[in-house]
Amino acid sequence: MAARQRVAEHLNAALGAALAADDRLYLLGQDITDPYGGAFKITRGLSTRFPRQVVATPISEAGLVGIANGLALAGNRAIVEMMFADFVTLAFDQIVNFAAKSVSMYGQRLPMPVVVRCPTGGRRGYGPTHSQSLQKHFLGVPDLDVYEISPFHDCADLFTGVLGRGVPALVFEDKVLYTGLRRPPGTADDLFRYDLVGPWPGTAVVRIAGIDPPDCVLITPGGVAERALVAMRELLISREITCELYVPARLDRTALEPILPAAARAGQVVIVEDGTAGGTWAADLAHQLHTALWGQLRGPVRVVSAADGVVPAAAHLEEEVLVQAGTISATVQRGHR
Repeated sequence: MAARQRVAEHLNAALGAALAADDRLYLLGQDITDPYGGAFKITRGLSTRFPRQVVATPISEAGLVGIANGLALAGNRAIVEMMFADFVTLAFDQIVNFAAKSVSMYGQRLPMPVVVRCPTGGRRGYGPTHSQSLQKHFLGVPDLDVYEISPFHDCADLFTGVLGRGVPALVFEDKVLYTGLRRPPGTADDLFRYDLVGPWPGTAVVRIAGIDPPDCVLITPGGVAERALVAMRELLISREITCELYVPARLDRTALEPILPAAARAGQVVIVEDGTAGGTWAADLAHQLHTALWGQLRGPVRVVSAADGVVPAAAHLEEEVLVQAGTISATVQRGHR
């Protein structure tokens, strides 16, 4: 049996495959070349294999995304690595006002295959300016896609599809996932199975076969999926509460369709995300579910978010701010009838 890959290794292999498949593709970022290989070692070895295509840039997030935009306008493709997702704010203008607008503002559709990778989230002790989950600030922008990796989705397929769409995109990657293991096809763990459903890039559905309807439908982006799995196991074993977990790779309104049938049958629906509340993907999805299933839902859709404050560096304080498996479990128990 082949050894299971860690998510960081899987990402490295996916980037390598993308570079090998297209000599017009460039990988840009700060300190991404060997021997350093990036802050989280995702690009280790790639500059040695592809010295022309992997380019280390100065410390200017706006500058390196601007270079990526120029490459795209000239018929090339680009993947940008932000050292930390927090720093993507420095490139907001290049992403929102140039890359996204360039797709349609010249009178005809123009491919802009630019992908901005963002290592996101806390639970690593990096403190307030290196631990944020900023996905919500890029939602709802025309011609700008937002994705989040998970232990269930194939990153090679994700990068191929995102670049092929010709629309600029951000790919958020929870930093804690990097050291975790990617799940083999169909198996979430020794208790739960999963399938990918819906249109590309698919939504992972994690469940125990034969249990329908579940007591609760959980919906999370990829970075929260591991904590949701822990909560699902605890709820099943300790409380005999069954959950079905939905993990979309694309954070937009296309996530709704695969979820609707289960949400209509379940006892309750809980959406969990790691960012602070207000103008978020979870809030928008909850609104869509209420609108689509009004009269069928047995109770309000509950949204679990991080606390409204900065993310501290100290581990015990960080736990008070960020979403924990226990928070998810407690929310489900409160809504269980």
